[in-house]
Amino acid sequence: MARVSTYLNFMGNTFEAFEFYRSVFGTEYLGPVMRMGDVPGADIPESERAAVMHIELPILAGHVLMGTDMLESMGHQLRIGNNTTINLEPDTRVETERLYAALSEGASDSMGLMDMFWGSYWGTCLDRFGIRWMFNCAEPAA
Repeated sequence: MARVSTYLNFMGNTFEAFEFYRSVFGTEYLGPVMRMGDVPGADIPESERAAVMHIELPILAGHVLMGTDMLESMGHQLRIGNNTTINLEPDTRVETERLYAALSEGASDSMGLMDMFWGSYWGTCLDRFGIRWMFNCAEPAA
């Protein structure tokens, strides 16, 4: 079932922030907290292996907050504009491709759709109005 969520980036304190949000909303995480050290084949420095790769927390009316830690070792810098992303999870690859094509027209900072190790067809773009979009489709490749 398709859903929309909000994806938040932090600079090393994702888990702390999500523990706060968990206490505010009184909800529990959806699935396990994935750490950077869990990424297969990734060359992550020991100091960043415990950083959050992915976390999900339902808040209100079915809306889910997701989050990740940005990594200094990869040159990431947190700033307004890259700290919040609208995450779209269409039901089909066809719909994912349609939405990506429309939202990435005239976009900058795009990463094209590709199959990822966590099983999603994934991509991102910063649209021509400066809004960051992420696409995650669970439909397997044909």
